[in-house]
Amino acid sequence: MPSTLADVIAVIEGLYDPAWAESWDAVGLVSGDPWQPVTKVMFAVDPVTTVVDEAVAWGADLLVTHHPLLLRPVSSVAATTPKGRTIHRLITGGTALYTAHTNADVADPGVSDALARAIGLTGPLRPLAPSADDPRRGLGRIGELDAPLSLAEFAERAAAGLPATAAGLRVSGDLARTIHTIAVCGGAGDSLLATARASGADLYLTADLRHHPASEFREEPGIALADAAHWATEWPWLADAERRITAVLPLETRVSTVVTDAWDRVYASSEGVK
Repeated sequence: MPSTLADVIAVIEGLYDPAWAESWDAVGLVSGDPWQPVTKVMFAVDPVTTVVDEAVAWGADLLVTHHPLLLRPVSSVAATTPKGRTIHRLITGGTALYTAHTNADVADPGVSDALARAIGLTGPLRPLAPSADDPRRGLGRIGELDAPLSLAEFAERAAAGLPATAAGLRVSGDLARTIHTIAVCGGAGDSLLATARASGADLYLTADLRHHPASEFREEPGIALADAAHWATEWPWLADAERRITAVLPLETRVSTVVTDAWDRVYASSEGVK
């Protein structure tokens, strides 16, 4: 007999307990009948139109995304808004939607573990900001490269390990400096800038670094910065979640490669200040 949606959810929640999610988050089953059969599952970062169309066209019974569709409360899901149309598309297409967000961020292993491996960290990893109730879990990870690299060399390796986006990977620091210990945080991570500095890491890689926090961070030397696209830092987790779930249930799975980063193209400014 095929697995039910309830069976798949039980495995997902055994790996990424919803109780670990932040109080403001919206994780869990968004749409779908828990007793419907599930044989095909697709994984993606964002539940946006292109991804939902891909899932429905492929015949997915379940779409698992990292980002929530309904993070803020709504009073209607009428097909007069993008989110309403997404819900209707999922339901009419027979595709359930499940979200694992901040509970997957802090899991052991979770989003930042997959990011760390994607950029070349090979040794043991530890949380950058451990959870109070379990120090094995928490936000971010710290680890070491198998051999030291210059910042320029590491940036090339990290950029190659992450999926391509318009903005690519930005770095701040002396390109010749030696990088060995690295702190990472998948997704927006400038709230952990001070934690990364205190960790003793040579470099902190995250996404969505804002101008003022990053500029102030540069004033105190000692740690380099790398800023990638938000989507790119979380995409590596999809394959990890896929492997862990299919190790328990015999499912046909697929990781979406649709780039759902918010930016489509970067244009270089003319050299110099006019």
